[in-house]
Formats: sequence, structure tokens, C-alpha cells
Amino acid sequence: MNSNVPSDIRICAVVAVARNGVIGKDGTLPWRMRDDLKWFKEITFGKPVIMGRTTFEDLGKPLPGRQNIVLSRQNIDLPEGVILAHNVPEAIAHGLKAAQTLQAAEVCVIGGAQIYRELMPYLSRLYITHIEADIDGDTWLEMPDKAEWFIETLRVITADDRNDHDAIIEQWDREQEI
Repeated sequence: MNSNVPSDIRICAVVAVARNGVIGKDGTLPWRMRDDLKWFKEITFGKPVIMGRTTFEDLGKPLPGRQNIVLSRQNIDLPEGVILAHNVPEAIAHGLKAAQTLQAAEVCVIGGAQIYRELMPYLSRLYITHIEADIDGDTWLEMPDKAEWFIETLRVITADDRNDHDAIIEQWDREQEI
């Protein structure tokens, strides 16, 4: 874990991933999981969220109730109140400042795949929804080594008229060095 992150604020990631590693298809989620979307809102509301340009464009608008930070090397026009960061250290600095202002304990990284990959060294917690199916997609998550994390199951979602698949929501905390 990177020592430049204050110990009282976590950098976490929130992600849903299919059994075969898929996290997206054609710029969107390739499943309908309303209980997971409800969980996503619950875990990110009132916190800064860091996302890539493509994820922001796919959302179509800023996520309400959260400080939206878009990580892009390009100069892009963003709605008022959305922060543009050109590199990872800048995105983290904006996230930490916003977390302090909001009195939030976490900065949430919400995608896409390249953003998860670039920010993985800074993450101390992952909230992972494991979709219990192999899904057709075009975007994959490189899963971290489980040996580096303490894993706790938080919730179970059962397939029904609101959720396409069974799923398990886990919290992964990075093992602290002694």
C-alpha cells in the first residue's frame, strides 16, 4: 500500500465482476442486478468517486451525492462541479481533499478496468460483487492476489425478478505490514 495516503482515509474500489472476470460490455454492465446497484449507491453516497473518462461518459451525468473526479489524460469538458484529474497522484489528491471536506472515511474508485489497474497499488479495501455466472463481455478486471487480502462476506444476492444472477458481495482488506 502507498504510504502517501493518510491513514484515516481509505482508498477503496467498488466493482462487480463475473466469474470469468468480465466487468463490462459495450460500455455498460452486462447484467441487471438492482440489489447490487442499491448496494453501490449505499457504499459510495457522500464520498468522492474516481472514475475514468469512459466510465463517466457511459454514466451520462455526474453521480448525485458524490464528488465526481474524472481521471483522463485529455482535456475534456465536464459539467460544473466535476473535477478533472490528469494523472493518478492528482486524482488521489483531489479525492483525499474532497473526503476531508465531506468528512468521508473513503475515496471510492469505480472504474473502468484501466483505472482499477492504475490505482490498485493505492487501494487498502475492495468491495467486490462476485456475479455467479460466466458473462459475455469486452472488459475484464485483473483480480489481485487473494493472499494479500483479508476477505469477509458482507451480503448475498439471490437471482430473482430484480437480479439476473446470484452474487456474493465481499469486502477485501489489504493485509497490513507488521
